[in-house]
Amino acid sequence: MILRGLRRAALFVLALMIVAAAWEFYKAVGPEKGGEILGVRILPRSSERAMPHTWEMGQRLFDPEVRGQDRPIWLAVLGYSWFTFRMALVGFALGCVFGMSLAVVMARFSVVERGLLPYVVASQTVPLIALAPQVAALGGNWGLPKWMWVAALGAFLAFFPVSVATLKGLSTAPAASLELMDSYAASWWTTLRKLRFPAAVPYIIPGMKLGATAAVIGVIVSEVSTGVRGVGFAALTYAQKATSDPAQVYTAVFGAALLGLSMFGLVVAIELLVMRNRPAEAS
Repeated sequence: MILRGLRRAALFVLALMIVAAAWEFYKAVGPEKGGEILGVRILPRSSERAMPHTWEMGQRLFDPEVRGQDRPIWLAVLGYSWFTFRMALVGFALGCVFGMSLAVVMARFSVVERGLLPYVVASQTVPLIALAPQVAALGGNWGLPKWMWVAALGAFLAFFPVSVATLKGLSTAPAASLELMDSYAASWWTTLRKLRFPAAVPYIIPGMKLGATAAVIGVIVSEVSTGVRGVGFAALTYAQKATSDPAQVYTAVFGAALLGLSMFGLVVAIELLVMRNRPAEAS
């Protein structure tokens, strides 16, 4: 277990080094004003304003956020990220509860699944950046604090992968086991608790991993749209100074990436907890 963790950490560091090397390589050979391929402008600009050096981004983390102040920018980004993390965590929890509950109802009543599942899928096509101001106005009318409806928008993106994964997992219980539960005259809810739900755990965990990162995306996009002061707000604020201080923009990107990794790591910890005593499947 320890060796596997060290190997994954080493691969993660290696991947970061490869990304940094690819960034610097393109900056050295890429066109400063961008380029076209087959008449379509897809090559990004490699100028200093568009692509600062990787070491400049790292150095900017230790410079003051605002000139004349002592607080380094890494500390400011950490504060923004912590605020966003708490909202994303609430949104993720709400999304898991709602998604699993919805999956149980759809698994229990096939007519609900046939009638509701297409709308569940269609809900993910709604542009969140357009939905956020509407939810903000509704939350303001109800007198709710801003962080609550931002978390609700995170839950809006998180519930879908959890719901679909749970619904799939609930249908994977072995037929022989289901027949055995029927022979014991077990109710559907007893079968759900003792057979279907435990069998669905290997499907639910990957859905939770997707839902955790989706909750972060939903919260950050909502911050950009509504002005809640999290890491999304920091990215929007720093982007206004992209011309004069392009490296500062990427410090907020680092904070958002660290936030997504933290949420993913939280689900991995849950996976280790719930799967530690699970017997291995026989081939």
